[in-house]
Amino acid sequence: MRVLLTGGGTAGHINPALAIAETIRQNLPGVEIAFVGIPNGKETDLVPREGYPLYFVHSVGFHRPIWSPRNLRAVWYAVTSPHAKRTRNILEGFRPDIVIGTGGYACWPIMKAAVDRGIITAVHESNAMPGLAVRRLRDRVDRIWVNFERTAELIGRPEKTLRVGNPLRSAFGTVSADAARKRLGIAPDRLFLLSFGGSLGAGAINEAALEVMKQYGSVHPELLHIHVTGKDNFALEEQKFREAGLDACPNCVLRDYLYDMPFYMAAADLVIARAGAMTTSELARMGKAAILIPSTNVVDNHQFVNAETLAKAGAAYLLEEKDLKTVGTAADAVRGLLEDSDKRKSMQEEIHKFAIRDANRLIWQDILKLTKYQVKTNQQNSKGI
Repeated sequence: MRVLLTGGGTAGHINPALAIAETIRQNLPGVEIAFVGIPNGKETDLVPREGYPLYFVHSVGFHRPIWSPRNLRAVWYAVTSPHAKRTRNILEGFRPDIVIGTGGYACWPIMKAAVDRGIITAVHESNAMPGLAVRRLRDRVDRIWVNFERTAELIGRPEKTLRVGNPLRSAFGTVSADAARKRLGIAPDRLFLLSFGGSLGAGAINEAALEVMKQYGSVHPELLHIHVTGKDNFALEEQKFREAGLDACPNCVLRDYLYDMPFYMAAADLVIARAGAMTTSELARMGKAAILIPSTNVVDNHQFVNAETLAKAGAAYLLEEKDLKTVGTAADAVRGLLEDSDKRKSMQEEIHKFAIRDANRLIWQDILKLTKYQVKTNQQNSKGI
């Protein structure tokens, strides 16, 4: 079997594709897998680390408002890139049995080109609100995998839509807190706060994290607080960190990126993060208490919908960006949860109910169905699903 995966720009689109690739490789040794992304996306870092070939197409995202002049280049690439020579060469050279997209503007060119050629195609939508690429492709792809029931209703193609949840890398949900803390050198009884704003970082969360460190972490040395700034923001945030005198607090740590995020998340007592679908799925799978700060710079405000859904169920604490303007808000939220173990335990139990634990298996089984690929018993290795 030859599988082409596409989706990129941010880790939120790349990680589900990597999880699908990992699942296929575990179940079908010898499978040929390649990725398609954009030259300046996070996939240029993450995909090669896993040993997969990576091809590039031209595509850029749309800005809000949609009529912004900045979107002229996005429109041009959306129209021309599916027919460009480099796009055709990828399909003709790799000859995939199936092309799988995980959303975002990076997946549009190769997915559109694949459906035009009659290649078997599937897209995965992790967010509650389907993205533009998925909406444009829904009539022509062979399968649409979704995370939320609501998404299937909004897409309106029940005959080809299958709710599977979000595919996660195998380390999410299988690493215990004790094992993670042992690996990371964190004492079993130490409170650990992890904060991050996604693979590209987030200014609002960077500011909130530094505020928490100044108001809470600096006077609570028993707490370990690790904040991930995003690589592009690290130099500026490190400067602010030093100016605030936080470099004198060994319990407050800045990192630019965490490649072994499953271990840090498993070890954490509390997480501060955006409310992207992949992050919330990871938190649910691991059963982690979290303060969610939805991004306001996303189409259809889908992160707020994700966070509100969890907050209403008592599964997370929703903190909106506008509220961060009030000094002390983030620190008060952290204090309230770190100093109330019963509340954290309740949130852990409630968010765990949102986890769909067999997403990878469902996707693998559907790939076999779509491609009509017959797997011999001895082809499956011991780690297969």
